[in-house]
Amino acid sequence: MLNLAIVLEDSARDVPDNTAVIFGDLRLPYSMVDTVANQVANLLVARGIGRGDKVALACPNVPYFPFVYFGILKAGATVVPLNVLLQPSEIAYHLDDSEAKALFCFEGTPELPLGERGKAGFEASSTAELFVVLPATPLATECAHGESLWAALSGMPPTFETVQTSADETAVILYTSGTTGRPKGAELSHQNMLMNAIVSDEMHQRSDDGDVYLTALPLFHSFGQTVLMNAGFRRRAALVLLPRFEPGPALTLMRKEGVTLFAGVPTMFWAMLAKIHSEGDEIPTKLHTAVSGGSAAPIEVLKDFQATFGVGILEGYGLSETSPVASFNQRGKPNKPGSIGTPIWGVELKLVDPAWNTVEGEGPGEIAIRGHNVMKGYYNRPDDTAEVMRDGWFRTGDIATRDADGYYFIVDRAKDMIIRGGFNVYPREVEEALMGHEGVSLAAVVGVPHDSHGEEVKAFIIARPGVEVGEQELIAWARERMAAYKYPRIVEFRDALPMTATGKILKRELR
Repeated sequence: MLNLAIVLEDSARDVPDNTAVIFGDLRLPYSMVDTVANQVANLLVARGIGRGDKVALACPNVPYFPFVYFGILKAGATVVPLNVLLQPSEIAYHLDDSEAKALFCFEGTPELPLGERGKAGFEASSTAELFVVLPATPLATECAHGESLWAALSGMPPTFETVQTSADETAVILYTSGTTGRPKGAELSHQNMLMNAIVSDEMHQRSDDGDVYLTALPLFHSFGQTVLMNAGFRRRAALVLLPRFEPGPALTLMRKEGVTLFAGVPTMFWAMLAKIHSEGDEIPTKLHTAVSGGSAAPIEVLKDFQATFGVGILEGYGLSETSPVASFNQRGKPNKPGSIGTPIWGVELKLVDPAWNTVEGEGPGEIAIRGHNVMKGYYNRPDDTAEVMRDGWFRTGDIATRDADGYYFIVDRAKDMIIRGGFNVYPREVEEALMGHEGVSLAAVVGVPHDSHGEEVKAFIIARPGVEVGEQELIAWARERMAAYKYPRIVEFRDALPMTATGKILKRELR
């Protein structure tokens, strides 16, 4: 028997007075987070929701998230985290597709009217029966869009005997971004999630006087959930919650709270460096571990961060379907910039061709993963599951090479590859080259339709402040450094690039 809620409960028993969550001026001890989670579990059971039922949670990085997340788990139910940017029809789709019986939804703000959208999505759903609002005003018992959490919890006992689920029962259903169709729910078991949190935690450096994690990655996403919240609670760390990443507030919190670990996507590191270089922000001194994932980090960003912060970025790799961490540049082994490292403990990686044949040597090939972290499958989608899973292996859609030491290097997403005149062009390679130009701060490369070549290479560029560079100048510079079929013929300068809630560049929008 195994329940993921143990990562909170064990810490609440051992260090009840230690700070678990920092949010603004709030300092919430482990005992309090566990107590409110117990009340949420009691609420669910009282409303007829329990083991095996699905409960959706739409909430940014505020204390409600761990309260409700672990309350759902304690009740033996399955957590269905929802992206806070979803519109009502999308919320209804996720509720119905997961067969959720309840939705806990943050009230939101005028800029993010999540409560209004959540209520509309709930009413359009054919499965959800319970709607609870997480009020924006602390401890408010009345909300405009429905029953307040605090009103619902009134009279609920502060203790709860956690339901002893089996290790292979579904703990969380994480929805993929849906870049190739409607989002699919990856079923992750208690064992998937717990093992990934334990192994992730063991790979990070510890502080003698306690660890503090800046939690800017959305907790509704697998990266933030596993590497920060679940691994952090297991370590007895304090989580500094930041609902929306901005480089200035992030750096301020890192200095103020003595943050020791920061995990983010490459654009977050890039944004903090840009803030420091342009405005001279003071560099945090307590930071000892920096972890990057979500997409490949540009080499120039890795070098700049090391030089500026005195801390090397450790790159890892994973997907929602793998809980998420699958490989990492692990301590005790050489850190190879630009590499996603080697498989984590208990996990295997290999390269395969389109027919599932193993690719030996350097590759390239598509990464396939097998281990304790691989999902049970896509919820209620056996055909989609069979398409990506075979004999325990999950194929990722990511193209990589492998060196003689067993380190993997992402070439690109298979779907992002550009085919120009019959030649394969990997956007990441072109982006890396472009970011070697002194006038380029950030680059994103996509393929656009072309009458004779099929696709043409186009680069979207954010220029480095204070450095003048024009379209033709950059094209000429790239032509001297790349093969004729690779360099971009089209360059467009922008002040910003479209990104997901987790900070990934939305290439489908650029296309």
